[in-house]
Amino acid sequence: MTTHAFRVLGLLSGTSVDGIDVAVAELHADDGTVVLTPLGELDVPFAGDVRAAVLDALPPNASSAEQLTVIDTRVGQAFAEAAAQGIDAYGPVDVIASLGQTVFHWVDDGVVRGTLQLGQPAWIAERTGTPVVADLRIRDVTAGGQGAPLASTLDALWLRGLAEETGKPVAALNLGGIANITVVGEGELLAYDTGPANALLDLAAARATGGEQHADVDGQLALAGTVRRDLLDRLLADPYFAAAPPKSTGKEHFHRAYLDDALAGLPPLSPEDLLATLTELTATTVAAECRRHGVATVVGSGGGMRNPAVVAALREDLPGVALRTSDDLGLPSAGKEAYLTALLGWLSWCGVPATLPSATGARGPRLLGALTPGAGPLNLPAPLGGTVTRLRVTEVGANK
Repeated sequence: MTTHAFRVLGLLSGTSVDGIDVAVAELHADDGTVVLTPLGELDVPFAGDVRAAVLDALPPNASSAEQLTVIDTRVGQAFAEAAAQGIDAYGPVDVIASLGQTVFHWVDDGVVRGTLQLGQPAWIAERTGTPVVADLRIRDVTAGGQGAPLASTLDALWLRGLAEETGKPVAALNLGGIANITVVGEGELLAYDTGPANALLDLAAARATGGEQHADVDGQLALAGTVRRDLLDRLLADPYFAAAPPKSTGKEHFHRAYLDDALAGLPPLSPEDLLATLTELTATTVAAECRRHGVATVVGSGGGMRNPAVVAALREDLPGVALRTSDDLGLPSAGKEAYLTALLGWLSWCGVPATLPSATGARGPRLLGALTPGAGPLNLPAPLGGTVTRLRVTEVGANK
């Protein structure tokens, strides 16, 4: 029986701070299945001064209360404009979900003590007149969880059928600033950050091009270089890679000073060799975790999957493993994380817990988010009740 049908707009900016991902979806419940129909997605770049302000506040840089207040406002206003563009393009929505811009993820001895996402949701609500669900990570942290990777919620529901069909574990891989995997199989679901993806690659590319490029476009630099084993071995000795899941990380760990420390005392590297080595670091650490769990299929998404050097390194390090994209399964790769955000918003709006304790390490599933009213009073639907166990992606106009 179809119930709780709502149109939801999802918003987020990833650790690469490239811009704001926007996606609009129709979602409804069909017995124990969430049916998600992608309606469209946008990539809205940050104004240069906003991006620069966010990057300037990220570790290892110091930041002030004034800086964070300005960023919270400017990012909130940028998110509000992006949401308005999404509504103009794809029509009105019932609720907006925002994951915001993470500026710090406080990890102490493997335990997440707190997390800070900026992008004041009141700006979004004021601009659009639509209620907003935001602050989606912190409740999981208060329950002892990592607050990440929340992608595990979508991946577990979405890929369970594929794992049953193939009889082997499937891994959803997201390559943003940080790489994370969700392993779906017969056993308990696992999800965690494997290490850096674009976080270090973007830093190295900006250095190599004198700031002209913020990324290794089409993997050109890495493809022209050779992996330097001395640097790769030094990087792989980072205790994070050996730590047991659940675990999460971010730019508070993999940042400019981290890269400088790794290079200290080594013979000089060409920019091409540095990019090739960092590309291999991402592929090696992802592949090691996929092999550990006996993964037979990897379903990739995120900006890193548009980098031919990264994809080639993954294929080489994962022989015999099918490497697919989320587009192959009907979910646009470019908007996957924004559709995830829309799903989290729908779950919260419908009163359904949106975390998986086996993925985040929390004491139990939790309802996520804080609500900001739109133009009128909040009018929440009756809770869905029960649980949802699967997610089906459909095309517009498909039978529901």
